[in-house]
Amino acid sequence: MVRINNKINVAAAFNPTKKSHQLSIFDMCNNIKDNRITLPLYQRDLSWTLSKSVSLLNYQLFGKAPVAPISINQISDMSTLVPQVSFIDRELIPKEDINTSHQSVVDGQQRLSTNYKAFINHEDFKNIYLDVSAARFKIVTTNYKDQHIPVGILLNQDQNILLKYLEEKNLVNKLYPTLLNVRSKLSSYNYTINIAENLTEDEQIEWFEVLNNAGSRVTALQMSFSKLKLHDFDIYTDYVTPFKELITSYGFDEHFSPFTTNVSYPVASLNPAYEVVMKQSHKSNYAPIPSDTKQSQITNLDITNLRNIIDLSLDSLKQSLEFLTDYDLSDFIDRMDYILYLTGYFAFHQELTNENVNYLIDWVKEIDFTNQSNGARRSIFEELIRDEYESHE
Repeated sequence: MVRINNKINVAAAFNPTKKSHQLSIFDMCNNIKDNRITLPLYQRDLSWTLSKSVSLLNYQLFGKAPVAPISINQISDMSTLVPQVSFIDRELIPKEDINTSHQSVVDGQQRLSTNYKAFINHEDFKNIYLDVSAARFKIVTTNYKDQHIPVGILLNQDQNILLKYLEEKNLVNKLYPTLLNVRSKLSSYNYTINIAENLTEDEQIEWFEVLNNAGSRVTALQMSFSKLKLHDFDIYTDYVTPFKELITSYGFDEHFSPFTTNVSYPVASLNPAYEVVMKQSHKSNYAPIPSDTKQSQITNLDITNLRNIIDLSLDSLKQSLEFLTDYDLSDFIDRMDYILYLTGYFAFHQELTNENVNYLIDWVKEIDFTNQSNGARRSIFEELIRDEYESHE
């Protein structure tokens, strides 16, 4: 006798696609501005490059098929509420500001953020222009011409901004009608919104994984931190972003550009701090290299140890950058390895003697990471910190 599980009948009777609807880009942007559409805290940070954003803008203007749907969790039951953060700056949304019509984006953050940055004329998009002569959005950093219309002006939430811009350049009669048509199309461009209601955090993450594994795959490392459920801690705001900002402020951002390393570099840099804070003897596979990232150990830490490790890592990063700057070693740095290794050194060795300074200067000038295997890279780090980690044991 065949027994039919009632779950099949229940599933067959429920069709979530009937809850899908369409919403224009400008309507979504207004909802984002008013924090009626937000992000669950577990969501990873922004990862799209300018080129990726430009591709989306071009597809929305010229593409012959609609952009893929946005997936949203409709919150009406506050018992399932996951802490929410705002777009772009990831500010925590007070629970009292969330009502039963609130929407939380499970998948679509990068697309929505691209449109929203144009809507608010965000500084990140200052070099994105619509080239009306070439008929495409593109990145322009020099040789600006009248044919180049800033995307933050073209798609600004205030249409008068575009008119004022063209008036100042005496281009109203020539360009305004065409640009108004472009603006009208993109502002009213509809996305399909797939809605689920009152998903738990685990259900949201499962939905997110299915969507991303079916399309543009999120790295295992990014997904690991998406599952970090410490609701008073944001790995991106509290660590990854400050890490990137330090690198940029000292002028080393050119070594930090590949998308795949945007998170793996900061997380690899946690390895030495992890060993120091957790009072563990150094192991070779805890080198500060992306292949040795220890996301599973990091995501299982209690909040106190996690914050201590992050504080030590950021302090050590700042020391390493100051060292390179103070001793005029920038010209010897052609890859992130130097910075990650020095950050690891300072995690073990917080105070420098004259002997240490001379040793590190020589190390920076003489070490060569080119074509080194992971095993060789681990050995380089062990050699660098040997005296200190032996005393640490």
